[in-house]
Amino acid sequence: MTAAEAAAHAESAPPAPVPASVEPAPGATPPRTPLVARAAAELIGTAALVAVVVGSGIQATELTKDVGLQLLANSTATVFGLGVLILLLGPVSGAHFNPVVTLAEWWTARRGGAGVTPREVAVYLPAQIVGAIAGAILADAMFGEPLVKWSTHDRSAGHLLLGEVVATAGLILLIFGLARANQLRFAPVAVASYIGAAYWFTSSTSFANPAVTIGRAFTDTFAGIAPSSVAGFIGMQVIGGVIGLALVALIFMPGRSAE
Repeated sequence: MTAAEAAAHAESAPPAPVPASVEPAPGATPPRTPLVARAAAELIGTAALVAVVVGSGIQATELTKDVGLQLLANSTATVFGLGVLILLLGPVSGAHFNPVVTLAEWWTARRGGAGVTPREVAVYLPAQIVGAIAGAILADAMFGEPLVKWSTHDRSAGHLLLGEVVATAGLILLIFGLARANQLRFAPVAVASYIGAAYWFTSSTSFANPAVTIGRAFTDTFAGIAPSSVAGFIGMQVIGGVIGLALVALIFMPGRSAE
C-alpha cells in the first residue's frame, strides 16, 4: 500500500470509539468536589457524629443505671456511627469532623503536598463547630430534653486533661500514619475502632475533638461537658495533635538510599 493509499484509507475509516469514562492517569490529581459540598459534608457529618454520641448517652441512661453499661452502649454506638460516617463522607471531604485533624492536614500540606488549603481550613472549622452544636441540639430534641442547657459535668481535673492529650495524639498518629503507609482505605474501621477503645483506656473517655467538645457543652446529659472545662480540653487536644504529628514524623521517617 502506497503512502497516498494509506492516507485515503485512514480518512475513510470510521473514528475509533471514545470510552464512556476515562480513568485519570496514574499520579494525576482527580477533580475535587466543590468546596460547598465538602463544607456541607463536614457540617452534616460532625452533626451526625455528635447526635450519635449525645443521643446514645441519653438512651443509655434511660435504659440502665449501671454506669459501665451506659459507657458500653455509648461507645458501641459511637464506633458504628463514626465508621459509617467516614465510609460515606470520606470520599467527599475527607471526613475530618475534627478541627485538629483539619489543622494537622493543613500543616503537613503547607509545602505544596496534598491536603487542605488555608481557605479550606477557614471553611471547614466553622462548619465542624456549627455541625457539632446542631448535633447536640438535635439529640436533645429527639429525647425531649431542653434544646440548649449548659452541661454541669465538670471535667477540669488534671488526669482528664492528660487523657485528652493521649487520646488526640493517638488519633493523629493513626490517621497520618495510615496515610504515610498508604493504608487510608482502612480508615473507617481503624479510626472508629481506636475511638471505641479510647473511650475505655483514657480517663477523659476520648473527646479528642475541639468541635465535638464545644457541641457537648450544650447538653446537660451523660455526654456533656461543663463550659468551664471546654478551654482546657481544647488546649490539651491541640497539644496532643502536635505530639501526634511529631510521632508520625519520627516513626514514618523516609528511608535513605544505600550509598
